[in-house]
Amino acid sequence: MLVGKVTGSIVSTRKNENLVGSKFMIVEALEDNKKIIAVDNIGAGIGEYVLVALGSAARVGCDLETAPVDATIVGIIDEKPEL
Repeated sequence: MLVGKVTGSIVSTRKNENLVGSKFMIVEALEDNKKIIAVDNIGAGIGEYVLVALGSAARVGCDLETAPVDATIVGIIDEKPEL
Protein backbone atom coordinates (compact mmCIF):
# COMPACT_ATOMS: atom_id res chain seq x y z
CA MET A 1 0.00 0.00 0.00
CA LEU A 2 1.19 3.52 -0.65
CA VAL A 3 0.26 7.09 0.25
CA GLY A 4 -0.20 9.55 -2.58
CA LYS A 5 -1.82 12.74 -3.77
CA VAL A 6 -4.47 12.78 -6.51
CA THR A 7 -3.16 15.08 -9.25
CA GLY A 8 -5.64 14.49 -12.04
CA SER A 9 -8.11 12.18 -13.72
CA ILE A 10 -8.09 10.00 -16.82
CA VAL A 11 -11.06 9.54 -19.15
CA SER A 12 -11.23 6.37 -21.21
CA THR A 13 -14.24 5.84 -23.44
CA ARG A 14 -13.01 2.47 -24.76
CA LYS A 15 -11.80 -0.04 -22.18
CA ASN A 16 -12.02 -3.62 -20.99
CA GLU A 17 -15.68 -4.51 -20.38
CA ASN A 18 -14.90 -5.27 -16.72
CA LEU A 19 -13.80 -1.66 -16.24
CA VAL A 20 -16.93 0.02 -17.63
CA GLY A 21 -18.23 2.47 -15.04
CA SER A 22 -14.88 2.79 -13.25
CA LYS A 23 -13.32 6.19 -12.54
CA PHE A 24 -9.56 6.54 -13.03
CA MET A 25 -7.35 9.00 -11.16
CA ILE A 26 -3.68 9.97 -11.46
CA VAL A 27 -1.95 9.52 -8.10
CA GLU A 28 1.55 10.78 -7.31
CA ALA A 29 3.23 8.64 -4.65
CA LEU A 30 4.62 10.76 -1.80
CA GLU A 31 7.60 8.49 -1.24
CA ASP A 32 9.15 8.60 -4.72
CA ASN A 33 6.96 11.00 -6.80
CA LYS A 34 6.13 8.15 -9.17
CA LYS A 35 2.77 8.62 -10.89
CA ILE A 36 0.29 5.76 -11.21
CA ILE A 37 -3.25 5.35 -12.51
CA ALA A 38 -5.66 4.01 -9.89
CA VAL A 39 -9.31 2.99 -9.96
CA ASP A 40 -11.35 5.21 -7.65
CA ASN A 41 -14.73 3.98 -6.44
CA ILE A 42 -14.77 6.01 -3.20
CA GLY A 43 -14.93 9.50 -4.74
CA ALA A 44 -11.48 10.98 -4.16
CA GLY A 45 -10.93 14.43 -5.60
CA ILE A 46 -7.96 16.21 -7.14
CA GLY A 47 -5.65 17.50 -4.40
CA GLU A 48 -6.67 14.91 -1.81
CA TYR A 49 -4.22 12.56 -0.12
CA VAL A 50 -5.17 8.90 -0.51
CA LEU A 51 -4.25 5.33 0.40
CA VAL A 52 -3.67 3.11 -2.63
CA ALA A 53 -3.76 -0.70 -2.60
CA LEU A 54 -1.50 -2.36 -5.16
CA GLY A 55 -1.34 -5.73 -6.89
CA SER A 56 -3.98 -8.39 -6.35
CA ALA A 57 -5.27 -6.53 -3.27
CA ALA A 58 -6.29 -3.69 -5.60
CA ARG A 59 -8.84 -5.88 -7.39
CA VAL A 60 -10.35 -6.94 -4.08
CA GLY A 61 -10.36 -3.33 -2.84
CA CYS A 62 -12.59 -2.17 -5.68
CA ASP A 63 -14.76 -5.31 -6.06
CA LEU A 64 -13.35 -5.97 -9.54
CA GLU A 65 -11.76 -9.40 -8.98
CA THR A 66 -11.93 -10.25 -12.70
CA ALA A 67 -10.73 -6.87 -14.03
CA PRO A 68 -7.18 -5.94 -15.07
CA VAL A 69 -6.56 -3.63 -12.09
CA ASP A 70 -3.32 -3.26 -10.13
CA ALA A 71 -3.94 0.01 -8.22
CA THR A 72 -7.07 1.13 -6.34
CA ILE A 73 -7.77 4.10 -4.09
CA VAL A 74 -9.07 2.54 -0.87
CA GLY A 75 -9.07 5.51 1.49
CA ILE A 76 -8.97 9.30 1.70
CA ILE A 77 -6.55 10.69 4.29
CA ASP A 78 -7.94 13.44 6.55
CA GLU A 79 -4.80 15.58 6.65
CA LYS A 80 -1.47 15.71 4.86
CA PRO A 81 0.78 12.91 6.12
CA GLU A 82 4.35 13.62 7.21
CA LEU A 83 6.57 11.01 5.58
